[in-house]
Amino acid sequence: MRDRACSRWLPLLAMTLSLAPPASGLVTIDWVSVGDPGNDCDPQVQGCFGAVAHDYQIAKYETTNAQYAEFLNAVAATDTNGLYNTEMASILVGGITRSGSQGTYSYEVMAGRESMPVNYVSFYDALRFANWLHNGQPVGAQDGSTTEGGAYTITAAGITANTIARNADASIFLTSENEWYKAAYFDAVAASYFDYPAGSDAFTRCAAPTATPNRANCEDVVGSVTAVGSYTGSASPFGTYDQGGNVMEWMEAISGSTRVVRGGDYEVLRDSLSASVRHVNNPTGRYSEGANVGFRVATVIPEPGTGLLVMTGLLALASWQRGARRID
Repeated sequence: MRDRACSRWLPLLAMTLSLAPPASGLVTIDWVSVGDPGNDCDPQVQGCFGAVAHDYQIAKYETTNAQYAEFLNAVAATDTNGLYNTEMASILVGGITRSGSQGTYSYEVMAGRESMPVNYVSFYDALRFANWLHNGQPVGAQDGSTTEGGAYTITAAGITANTIARNADASIFLTSENEWYKAAYFDAVAASYFDYPAGSDAFTRCAAPTATPNRANCEDVVGSVTAVGSYTGSASPFGTYDQGGNVMEWMEAISGSTRVVRGGDYEVLRDSLSASVRHVNNPTGRYSEGANVGFRVATVIPEPGTGLLVMTGLLALASWQRGARRID
Protein backbone atom coordinates (compact mmCIF):
# COMPACT_ATOMS: atom_id res chain seq x y z
CA MET A 1 0.00 0.00 0.00
CA ARG A 2 2.79 2.41 0.85
CA ASP A 3 4.54 1.87 -2.51
CA ARG A 4 1.26 2.24 -4.40
CA ALA A 5 0.37 5.44 -2.49
CA CYS A 6 3.77 6.97 -3.17
CA SER A 7 3.60 6.11 -6.86
CA ARG A 8 0.34 8.04 -7.17
CA TRP A 9 2.20 11.23 -6.22
CA LEU A 10 5.27 10.80 -8.45
CA PRO A 11 3.74 12.52 -11.51
CA LEU A 12 2.74 15.49 -9.35
CA LEU A 13 6.18 15.65 -7.77
CA ALA A 14 7.78 15.56 -11.21
CA MET A 15 5.56 18.46 -12.26
CA THR A 16 6.58 20.30 -9.10
CA LEU A 17 10.27 19.87 -9.86
CA SER A 18 9.71 21.45 -13.27
CA LEU A 19 8.60 24.62 -11.45
CA ALA A 20 12.00 25.08 -9.82
CA PRO A 21 14.00 28.13 -10.94
CA PRO A 22 16.64 27.65 -13.66
CA ALA A 23 20.25 27.05 -12.78
CA SER A 24 22.19 30.19 -11.88
CA GLY A 25 24.19 32.03 -14.52
CA LEU A 26 27.89 32.60 -14.80
CA VAL A 27 28.07 35.30 -12.14
CA THR A 28 27.23 34.40 -8.55
CA ILE A 29 26.95 37.00 -5.82
CA ASP A 30 27.76 36.34 -2.16
CA TRP A 31 24.82 37.92 -0.35
CA VAL A 32 24.48 38.98 3.26
CA SER A 33 21.07 39.62 4.80
CA VAL A 34 20.18 42.95 6.35
CA GLY A 35 17.23 42.73 8.69
CA ASP A 36 15.68 44.90 11.41
CA PRO A 37 13.31 46.70 9.01
CA GLY A 38 11.85 50.01 10.13
CA ASN A 39 15.04 51.15 11.89
CA ASP A 40 15.57 54.85 12.59
CA CYS A 41 17.82 56.94 10.35
CA ASP A 42 21.17 58.41 11.40
CA PRO A 43 21.23 62.25 11.40
CA GLN A 44 24.09 63.84 9.48
CA VAL A 45 24.67 67.38 8.16
CA GLN A 46 23.55 66.34 4.64
CA GLY A 47 20.39 64.56 5.83
CA CYS A 48 19.25 61.52 7.79
CA PHE A 49 20.39 58.18 6.36
CA GLY A 50 20.08 54.44 6.88
CA ALA A 51 16.37 53.95 7.56
CA VAL A 52 15.07 51.00 5.50
CA ALA A 53 11.53 49.69 5.80
CA HIS A 54 12.19 46.23 4.33
CA ASP A 55 14.49 43.24 4.71
CA TYR A 56 17.00 42.91 1.89
CA GLN A 57 20.30 41.36 0.93
CA ILE A 58 23.41 43.20 -0.19
CA ALA A 59 26.54 41.94 -1.92
CA LYS A 60 29.17 40.94 0.59
CA TYR A 61 31.84 42.33 -1.73
CA GLU A 62 32.23 45.03 -4.35
CA THR A 63 31.59 43.90 -7.93
CA THR A 64 34.83 42.38 -9.23
CA ASN A 65 36.71 42.46 -12.52
CA ALA A 66 35.87 38.79 -13.08
CA GLN A 67 32.14 39.43 -12.65
CA TYR A 68 32.15 42.49 -14.88
CA ALA A 69 34.17 40.69 -17.58
CA GLU A 70 31.50 37.95 -17.68
CA PHE A 71 28.93 40.69 -18.18
CA LEU A 72 30.94 42.24 -21.02
CA ASN A 73 31.44 38.91 -22.77
CA ALA A 74 27.68 38.30 -22.59
CA VAL A 75 26.44 41.64 -23.95
CA ALA A 76 29.31 43.68 -25.38
CA ALA A 77 30.53 41.90 -28.52
CA THR A 78 29.10 45.07 -30.01
CA ASP A 79 29.52 47.61 -27.24
CA THR A 80 26.69 49.97 -28.15
CA ASN A 81 26.69 51.82 -24.82
CA GLY A 82 30.39 51.84 -24.10
CA LEU A 83 30.27 49.49 -21.13
CA TYR A 84 34.00 48.93 -21.53
CA ASN A 85 36.38 51.77 -20.79
CA THR A 86 39.87 51.47 -22.27
CA GLU A 87 41.24 52.72 -18.93
CA MET A 88 40.21 49.34 -17.51
CA ALA A 89 43.39 47.99 -19.12
CA SER A 90 45.53 50.31 -16.97
CA ILE A 91 48.55 48.44 -15.66
CA LEU A 92 48.40 50.23 -12.31
CA VAL A 93 44.75 49.99 -11.26
CA GLY A 94 42.79 48.42 -14.10
CA GLY A 95 41.87 44.79 -14.57
CA ILE A 96 40.17 44.00 -17.91
CA THR A 97 41.54 43.94 -21.45
CA ARG A 98 39.61 43.86 -24.72
CA SER A 99 40.48 42.28 -28.05
CA GLY A 100 38.78 42.15 -31.44
CA SER A 101 36.69 44.85 -33.09
CA GLN A 102 33.12 46.13 -32.90
CA GLY A 103 30.89 43.10 -33.37
CA THR A 104 33.53 40.60 -32.26
CA TYR A 105 34.87 42.09 -29.04
CA SER A 106 35.94 39.73 -26.28
CA TYR A 107 37.20 40.51 -22.79
CA GLU A 108 39.71 38.98 -20.43
CA VAL A 109 40.68 39.70 -16.83
CA MET A 110 44.32 40.58 -16.27
CA ALA A 111 46.14 37.84 -14.37
CA GLY A 112 45.93 38.27 -10.62
CA ARG A 113 43.18 40.91 -10.78
CA GLU A 114 40.13 38.68 -10.96
CA SER A 115 39.02 39.47 -7.40
CA MET A 116 39.83 43.17 -7.44
CA PRO A 117 36.90 45.60 -7.71
CA VAL A 118 36.00 46.76 -11.19
CA ASN A 119 36.59 50.48 -11.64
CA TYR A 120 36.35 53.08 -14.42
CA VAL A 121 32.61 52.42 -14.48
CA SER A 122 29.91 55.06 -14.81
CA PHE A 123 26.69 55.08 -12.83
CA TYR A 124 24.86 53.81 -15.92
CA ASP A 125 27.35 50.97 -16.37
CA ALA A 126 26.40 49.88 -12.85
CA LEU A 127 22.67 50.09 -13.64
CA ARG A 128 23.13 48.04 -16.81
CA PHE A 129 25.04 45.37 -14.89
CA ALA A 130 22.15 45.23 -12.39
CA ASN A 131 19.65 44.96 -15.26
CA TRP A 132 21.63 42.06 -16.71
CA LEU A 133 21.56 40.22 -13.38
CA HIS A 134 17.85 40.98 -12.95
CA ASN A 135 17.17 39.58 -16.44
CA GLY A 136 18.92 36.28 -15.70
CA GLN A 137 22.33 37.04 -17.28
CA PRO A 138 21.24 36.74 -20.92
CA VAL A 139 23.60 36.75 -23.90
CA GLY A 140 22.92 39.19 -26.73
CA ALA A 141 22.87 42.76 -27.90
CA GLN A 142 22.43 45.63 -25.48
CA ASP A 143 18.66 46.12 -25.58
CA GLY A 144 15.59 46.02 -23.36
CA SER A 145 15.96 42.30 -22.68
CA THR A 146 19.59 42.50 -21.54
CA THR A 147 20.87 45.88 -20.31
CA GLU A 148 18.34 48.62 -21.09
CA GLY A 149 15.33 47.26 -19.21
CA GLY A 150 14.60 45.22 -16.11
CA ALA A 151 15.44 46.69 -12.72
CA TYR A 152 15.76 50.07 -14.46
CA THR A 153 14.35 51.43 -17.70
CA ILE A 154 17.27 53.25 -19.30
CA THR A 155 16.47 55.86 -21.92
CA ALA A 156 18.38 58.76 -23.44
CA ALA A 157 15.86 61.19 -21.99
CA GLY A 158 16.22 59.68 -18.53
CA ILE A 159 20.00 59.94 -18.71
CA THR A 160 19.85 63.57 -19.84
CA ALA A 161 17.42 64.50 -17.04
CA ASN A 162 19.18 62.28 -14.45
CA THR A 163 15.83 60.82 -13.42
CA ILE A 164 16.24 57.06 -13.89
CA ALA A 165 14.97 55.22 -10.81
CA ARG A 166 14.46 51.61 -9.69
CA ASN A 167 11.41 49.85 -11.11
CA ALA A 168 8.88 48.47 -8.63
CA ASP A 169 9.50 44.84 -9.66
CA ALA A 170 13.31 45.03 -9.52
CA SER A 171 14.83 41.85 -8.10
CA ILE A 172 18.53 42.79 -8.29
CA PHE A 173 19.55 46.44 -8.26
CA LEU A 174 22.16 49.02 -7.37
CA THR A 175 21.97 49.90 -3.69
CA SER A 176 19.95 52.88 -2.56
CA GLU A 177 21.87 55.24 -0.30
CA ASN A 178 19.86 54.10 2.73
CA GLU A 179 20.43 50.41 1.93
CA TRP A 180 24.16 51.00 1.50
CA TYR A 181 24.45 53.16 4.63
CA LYS A 182 22.55 50.73 6.84
CA ALA A 183 24.65 47.76 5.72
CA ALA A 184 27.85 49.74 6.39
CA TYR A 185 27.18 51.42 9.72
CA PHE A 186 24.10 50.06 11.52
CA ASP A 187 24.36 47.81 14.57
CA ALA A 188 21.07 45.90 14.82
CA VAL A 189 21.86 44.62 18.33
CA ALA A 190 22.30 48.11 19.80
CA ALA A 191 19.91 49.72 17.30
CA SER A 192 22.47 52.46 16.68
CA TYR A 193 25.08 53.47 14.14
CA PHE A 194 28.86 53.24 14.16
CA ASP A 195 30.95 56.06 12.72
CA TYR A 196 33.05 53.69 10.59
CA PRO A 197 32.03 50.65 8.52
CA ALA A 198 34.12 48.06 10.36
CA GLY A 199 31.91 48.23 13.46
CA SER A 200 33.85 50.97 15.21
CA ASP A 201 33.53 54.58 16.32
CA ALA A 202 37.31 54.95 16.24
CA PHE A 203 39.13 56.06 13.11
CA THR A 204 39.75 53.21 10.69
CA ARG A 205 43.48 52.86 10.14
CA CYS A 206 44.90 52.57 6.64
CA ALA A 207 47.09 49.50 6.19
CA ALA A 208 48.13 46.67 3.92
CA PRO A 209 45.70 43.70 3.87
CA THR A 210 45.44 42.24 7.34
CA ALA A 211 43.20 40.36 9.75
CA THR A 212 43.59 43.15 12.33
CA PRO A 213 40.20 44.77 13.03
CA ASN A 214 39.22 48.23 11.79
CA ARG A 215 41.70 48.44 8.91
CA ALA A 216 41.16 49.42 5.27
CA ASN A 217 42.84 50.19 1.97
CA CYS A 218 43.17 54.00 2.09
CA GLU A 219 45.67 56.89 2.15
CA ASP A 220 47.63 55.25 -0.70
CA VAL A 221 49.27 52.82 1.72
CA VAL A 222 48.94 50.03 -0.86
CA GLY A 223 49.06 52.29 -3.93
CA SER A 224 46.25 50.51 -5.78
CA VAL A 225 43.07 48.52 -5.24
CA THR A 226 43.22 45.24 -3.35
CA ALA A 227 41.25 42.01 -3.76
CA VAL A 228 37.81 42.32 -2.21
CA GLY A 229 37.58 41.00 1.33
CA SER A 230 41.32 41.29 1.94
CA TYR A 231 40.78 42.98 5.32
CA THR A 232 39.37 39.89 6.94
CA GLY A 233 39.00 41.36 10.43
CA SER A 234 37.14 44.45 9.26
CA ALA A 235 33.65 43.35 8.26
CA SER A 236 30.68 45.60 8.92
CA PRO A 237 28.23 44.45 11.64
CA PHE A 238 26.15 42.72 8.92
CA GLY A 239 29.21 41.05 7.34
CA THR A 240 30.04 43.19 4.30
CA TYR A 241 33.59 44.08 3.34
CA ASP A 242 35.29 47.16 1.87
CA GLN A 243 32.45 49.60 2.43
CA GLY A 244 35.32 51.72 3.67
CA GLY A 245 38.32 52.10 1.33
CA ASN A 246 39.35 50.25 -1.85
CA VAL A 247 36.88 52.03 -4.20
CA MET A 248 34.06 54.48 -3.59
CA GLU A 249 30.71 53.03 -4.59
CA TRP A 250 27.90 54.32 -6.78
CA MET A 251 24.39 54.31 -5.34
CA GLU A 252 20.99 55.38 -6.62
CA ALA A 253 20.66 58.66 -4.71
CA ILE A 254 20.29 61.78 -6.87
CA SER A 255 21.93 65.06 -5.90
CA GLY A 256 21.04 67.65 -8.55
CA SER A 257 22.76 66.61 -11.76
CA THR A 258 24.98 64.11 -9.94
CA ARG A 259 24.70 60.78 -8.13
CA VAL A 260 26.00 59.91 -4.69
CA VAL A 261 29.15 57.86 -4.02
CA ARG A 262 30.27 56.77 -0.55
CA GLY A 263 32.89 54.80 1.30
CA GLY A 264 36.20 56.38 0.41
CA ASP A 265 38.86 54.68 -1.70
CA TYR A 266 42.45 53.51 -1.75
CA GLU A 267 43.86 57.04 -2.03
CA VAL A 268 41.73 59.19 0.30
CA LEU A 269 42.34 60.12 3.91
CA ARG A 270 40.72 57.85 6.47
CA ASP A 271 38.19 60.58 7.33
CA SER A 272 36.40 59.84 4.02
CA LEU A 273 35.41 56.39 5.29
CA SER A 274 33.22 58.00 7.94
CA ALA A 275 29.42 57.91 7.91
CA SER A 276 29.48 61.71 7.94
CA VAL A 277 31.23 61.98 4.55
CA ARG A 278 29.11 61.98 1.40
CA HIS A 279 30.49 62.56 -2.10
CA VAL A 280 28.81 63.07 -5.48
CA ASN A 281 30.00 62.37 -9.02
CA ASN A 282 28.91 62.89 -12.62
CA PRO A 283 26.78 59.80 -13.41
CA THR A 284 28.08 59.55 -16.98
CA GLY A 285 31.69 60.02 -15.92
CA ARG A 286 34.26 57.26 -16.09
CA TYR A 287 37.41 59.37 -16.07
CA SER A 288 36.97 61.86 -13.21
CA GLU A 289 38.26 59.78 -10.30
CA GLY A 290 37.31 56.76 -12.43
CA ALA A 291 40.01 54.56 -10.95
CA ASN A 292 38.48 55.16 -7.53
CA VAL A 293 34.81 54.32 -8.20
CA GLY A 294 33.05 50.94 -8.34
CA PHE A 295 29.77 49.56 -7.02
CA ARG A 296 27.92 46.72 -5.31
CA VAL A 297 24.42 45.39 -5.87
CA ALA A 298 21.55 44.40 -3.61
CA THR A 299 18.51 42.14 -3.94
CA VAL A 300 15.14 41.42 -2.41
CA ILE A 301 14.92 38.65 0.17
CA PRO A 302 14.03 35.55 -1.87
CA GLU A 303 10.69 33.97 -1.08
CA PRO A 304 10.10 30.19 -1.14
CA GLY A 305 9.72 29.07 -4.74
CA THR A 306 6.34 27.96 -6.01
CA GLY A 307 7.69 24.50 -6.63
CA LEU A 308 8.95 24.14 -3.08
CA LEU A 309 5.60 25.23 -1.65
CA VAL A 310 3.68 22.79 -3.86
CA MET A 311 6.02 19.92 -3.05
CA THR A 312 5.76 20.64 0.67
CA GLY A 313 1.97 20.62 0.43
CA LEU A 314 1.89 17.36 -1.53
CA LEU A 315 4.23 15.60 0.87
CA ALA A 316 2.15 16.79 3.83
CA LEU A 317 -1.03 15.56 2.14
CA ALA A 318 0.51 12.16 1.36
CA SER A 319 1.65 11.82 4.99
CA TRP A 320 -1.82 12.71 6.25
CA GLN A 321 -3.45 10.13 3.95
CA ARG A 322 -1.09 7.38 5.14
CA GLY A 323 -1.97 8.26 8.72
CA ALA A 324 -5.69 8.22 7.94
CA ARG A 325 -5.39 4.74 6.40
CA ARG A 326 -3.58 3.44 9.50
CA ILE A 327 -6.43 4.72 11.68
CA ASP A 328 -8.98 2.97 9.45
